[in-house]
Amino acid sequence: MGEHAQEIKVIASGGLKAACLALIPAFERASGHRVKTVWAGSPDIMKRMQAGETADLIVMPGSAIDELIKLGKIVAGSRVDLAKSGIGVAVRAGASRPQIGSANALKQALLSASSIAYSSSASGAYLAGLFQRLGIADELKPKIRQSPSGVPVGELIARGEAEIGFQQISELLPIAGIDYLGPLSADIQHFTVFSGGLHAGAKERQGAQALTEFIKSPAAAAVIRKSGMEPA
Repeated sequence: MGEHAQEIKVIASGGLKAACLALIPAFERASGHRVKTVWAGSPDIMKRMQAGETADLIVMPGSAIDELIKLGKIVAGSRVDLAKSGIGVAVRAGASRPQIGSANALKQALLSASSIAYSSSASGAYLAGLFQRLGIADELKPKIRQSPSGVPVGELIARGEAEIGFQQISELLPIAGIDYLGPLSADIQHFTVFSGGLHAGAKERQGAQALTEFIKSPAAAAVIRKSGMEPA
């Protein structure tokens, strides 16, 4: 590393993982900086921040970044929206593929399914509310499997622990052993914005800012789209 090169510590939730795994090596080559990334579920990141862990850059849903700003863990005014992701639906590879093209079709698929998985992060919280609005929450409750923080829902589906599952599209696409059915239909879709924020205890602020600028650059947009997200 050159004289001005930095090691940037990042703690990030899974939504941007696929894009970052492609973008970070390119950033390291272009900048000379090194990036050390810890991947964790959003609830786990919140706990780690509240327990006093430090990093340079935190990447997670924007609402959680705002919460950490209020708690004084992230620098006020440093939030940068990086990408947004809709929620997708998957079944085990080779399994029958239910119709999910409308809210009503999805409702029937869920009532017919023997087990259903969603995450313990932002998409899971949205789905719990969606099932209430569809009037099927009580019927589905015994069938719900919530993936532990940091464990992709796709892994539960691939292992046969859930017949149908939901997570950010970018977190489903990389998982082997599942068939991705598509996004939630437009009438019930929900987008989560993933944002970066400078930790209050950041040692490498310039490097962290350079990394967020790289992820926001037009050159990164194609990689973000390929991962199943949209640039924010």
